[in-house]
Amino acid sequence: MEAPAPHSPAEPGSVQTVVTSPEQMRELGRRLAKLLRAGDLVMLSGELGAGKTTLTRGLGEGLGVRGAVTSPTFVIARVHPSLGDGPPLVHVDAYRLSGGLDEMEDLDLDVSLPDSVIVVEWGEGKVEELTEDRLQVAIHRAVGDTTDEVRRLTVTGVGERWASADLSVLAA
Repeated sequence: MEAPAPHSPAEPGSVQTVVTSPEQMRELGRRLAKLLRAGDLVMLSGELGAGKTTLTRGLGEGLGVRGAVTSPTFVIARVHPSLGDGPPLVHVDAYRLSGGLDEMEDLDLDVSLPDSVIVVEWGEGKVEELTEDRLQVAIHRAVGDTTDEVRRLTVTGVGERWASADLSVLAA
């Protein structure tokens, strides 16, 4: 992974990094998993094909959960129980949901959150009410007819939980 471009400084409480392959995205997910604990909400944003599910696959590997982490687009949410003593991973794809938290209420994310790590793709404007503390991961990639694998990520901690977290390990 490369260091972020110097002309695009990260805001306080955030770190930027660049990945150039799907394997690097998975490795970033594995490193991110080391920072997570039960009760954490991770929101992923980015264009279609940006690598949100690939990052989550790495998170699942890092958390040591059961089952292949695949896109939950058509089932909305998948629960991956821990194979050890860590928290389960709840992977949500809110792409097809148009409403806010009310529409997602049937998923019982508020019930799952204290005991799980919840990762929500396309969750902006839909799940922020779950907790004041969350990690926001914005993934940017070139759009259009391109085979460019470069992804620029900004990881931002929101709330007291992330105020003192060392996110710089994600830029390594």
